[in-house]
Amino acid sequence: MRYYLIAGEPSGDLHGANLMKGLKRHDPEAVFRFWGGDMMAGVGGRGNLAKHYREASFFGIVQVLANLRTVLRQVRDCERDIMAFRPDVVVLIDYPGFNMQIAEFAHKHGIRVHYYIAPKVWAWREYRVKAIRRYVDRLFIIFPFEKEYFRGKGIEADFEGNPLMDAIEERRPTLPSGEEFRRLHGLDNRPIIALLAGSRRKEIDSNLPMMTVLAARFPEHQFVVAGVSWLDRALYDRYIGGTDVRFVRDCTYDLLNVSEAAVVTSGTATLETALMRIPEVVVYRTNIVNVVLRPYVLRIPFISLVNLNLGFEAVREVIQASDNADRTEHELRLIVEGGSGRAKMLADFDRLGEIIGGAGASDRFAARMVEDLKMHLK
Repeated sequence: MRYYLIAGEPSGDLHGANLMKGLKRHDPEAVFRFWGGDMMAGVGGRGNLAKHYREASFFGIVQVLANLRTVLRQVRDCERDIMAFRPDVVVLIDYPGFNMQIAEFAHKHGIRVHYYIAPKVWAWREYRVKAIRRYVDRLFIIFPFEKEYFRGKGIEADFEGNPLMDAIEERRPTLPSGEEFRRLHGLDNRPIIALLAGSRRKEIDSNLPMMTVLAARFPEHQFVVAGVSWLDRALYDRYIGGTDVRFVRDCTYDLLNVSEAAVVTSGTATLETALMRIPEVVVYRTNIVNVVLRPYVLRIPFISLVNLNLGFEAVREVIQASDNADRTEHELRLIVEGGSGRAKMLADFDRLGEIIGGAGASDRFAARMVEDLKMHLK
């Protein structure tokens, strides 16, 4: 069967690659065409990569509006490429701003639509539920609490676990020891606190200043920022230059694996950190209006995926408008070695692992997709 997959960012590339491995296992005759990245190209062949996500990724309303002509042209390019490829199914991987437009296009042209990693409509832009119901034939979700949410909206979604477990387990055998990691990055022997300030410029600008202030209050630890290659090193140096905070790039799992605790900006990284059993404090700096209005406009009780999946505040969420580090310092001291909250948090992470499910989710999702297509194409 013929599969057209679309991923618009690094995490989608990772999960798309693992999904493609599963599709090839369950459908040895699978033929791929895709928008994605190097990992998907490694599975499906670089010649089948229609566009790299680096050329197509625009995040946030400001970036999208500033590049609107480019975005619209890319949508049209994608639509033409789909029609030329003539797939049996379009598999959309997260990236809802772009992918919801493609879902409507594919549906109108009689192409089956699978949406893998559902848009987070339970948090914001719930109006997209109507489009999902209308244009998506099968919805594949990665958080167990989404099952009841979508059922309440008249959509029966498929849950087979979370592909993050596959990504973590795939990396685990090659993760360096603490000694190797320190030697490779020139670190000393003090316990490490990981700083995951986000993967976008705005997140770094908002959260890294407070994290840097925090680091100065723990001289017995060394704080290490997990940087990403698509952001300039100068952006990080603006805040950590002249401090004792260290920097590594594109090795977040390696860093977490050797860390005693972490300070993490809200997002998928909160879940990754917990699944690697590293105690964490979740921080998010925003403007005062958002802080005040949050209880009235946010549709969910927590911002961390850890807490949303567990249904209670297992990890502390520090949401504030200033760079004041007092509360974060207090919460971090509770979860470092010897802290009174560390054991309870690790026990909660064990429970989270049971809820999320073990490795193999990518393969199980692929099996469901192939089964659905075989039934549909009979």
